[in-house]
Amino acid sequence: MPIRRRLLLPICLILIAGSAMRAAAQTIPDRLSDVIFWSMSVEASEEDGTFRSDNLLSNEMYFQYVIPDLVKTAKSGRIYMGVGPEQNFTYMVALKPKMAFIVDIRRGNKDLHLMYKALFEMSKDRADFVGLLFSRKRPDGLTTKSTAKEIFDAYMDIPGSEELYKANLKAIDDLLIKKHGFKLSPLDVSGIEYVYENFYNFGPTINYGSSGNGGFGGRGFGGTNYATLMGATDMDGEARGYLANEDNFNFLKDLEARNMVVPVIGNFAGPTAIRSVGKYIRQMDGVVSAFYLSNVEDYLGGGLWTLFCENVATLPLDQTSTFIRSVRGGRYGGNASGYGRGGLNSDIGNMMSEVKSCSGGQ
Repeated sequence: MPIRRRLLLPICLILIAGSAMRAAAQTIPDRLSDVIFWSMSVEASEEDGTFRSDNLLSNEMYFQYVIPDLVKTAKSGRIYMGVGPEQNFTYMVALKPKMAFIVDIRRGNKDLHLMYKALFEMSKDRADFVGLLFSRKRPDGLTTKSTAKEIFDAYMDIPGSEELYKANLKAIDDLLIKKHGFKLSPLDVSGIEYVYENFYNFGPTINYGSSGNGGFGGRGFGGTNYATLMGATDMDGEARGYLANEDNFNFLKDLEARNMVVPVIGNFAGPTAIRSVGKYIRQMDGVVSAFYLSNVEDYLGGGLWTLFCENVATLPLDQTSTFIRSVRGGRYGGNASGYGRGGLNSDIGNMMSEVKSCSGGQ
C-alpha cells in the first residue's frame, strides 16, 4: 500500500489539555468510554494532510508472509500501531493487542476506520459484515464455518442494493452519532459517505485504484482486489486474514465494541500524533508491540525521517517491539526468485535498534 505523503503539515502543536491523554489509571483499561475515545482521537490528531490516493484498501497480496516471524518476535497483549486501511486488522488478529492506534496523515483514513468500527458492531458474523460492507443481501448457505473465499465467491453474484446502501449509511451515522455520541464534523459525515459509497459502487472487486483517486490513473494492481486480499495466505498457505475465520472476526468485533481501536490524524514526522499516543501508552504502563509503517519511510526525505525517528523514540519500547514495513525486495520471497514481481513486500525490523541513533540515550 504505497502512501505518498505531502510531507510537511503546518506546524501547529495541539496542546493536550483534555483528560483523555492524561490517563488517570496506571494500566491499559479494558474499554474506553465514548467520551474518552473521541477526546483521545481528536486531541492526538494533527491537521488533515493531503495524499495522492484514497487508500481505501491495500494493494499488497503478500503482506501475510511476515506474520509467522512477527508472532515469534513481537508480544501479544500490548499496543499495536499502524497506518492505512484494512491490513492493520490482519496484523492485529495475529498479535492480539489490548489496544490499537491507527495514525494516518489523511482524515479520510480516520473516516474509513470509523465506518469499519460501525460495521463491526452492526454485524453478527463475517457473512453479515461482508454484506454490510458492500450493501448486498446475504446469500443463502453461508455459515460461520464458511471460508473467506466461499463468502466472497457467494457475494460476487449478488448485486448491490441502493436501498440497503442508504439504510446502512444511516445506520452507520446513527451508531456513531446517536449511540456513541461522537461529535462528527460535517467533513467526517461526508467522508464516511464517500468511503462507503465506493464500497457499494465497486463491491468485492474494489481495488486500490477503483475510486479514481488511487494516484495511478484509477488502475488496479495485478488483479489485487478486496476478494483476493481476503483469500490471501502466508508463505505456507495458512489463511491469517481478519476474515479468515470467526475467531479472528470476533476478536476485532470485541475490540471495536470496547472502543479500543483509536484512529488518529497525524504526519509521521509531525509534532503531535505519535508523541501524544506514546505519552498515553507510557502513562498506562504499556509497551508498543508492533508498528506497521507501510512504505511511508520512502517519502520521509529532507530530514523528515529524523523527525519521525525522534517521534518513535518517545514511544515505550522494549527489545521485542517490531516495525512492519513494506519494501522493494525483502526477505520473504517464498520461492527461489523472490515474490516481489515489481511490487511491495513486507518485512520486519527491531524498533529499539533502529531508533537508537535518535533516542537521546533513552
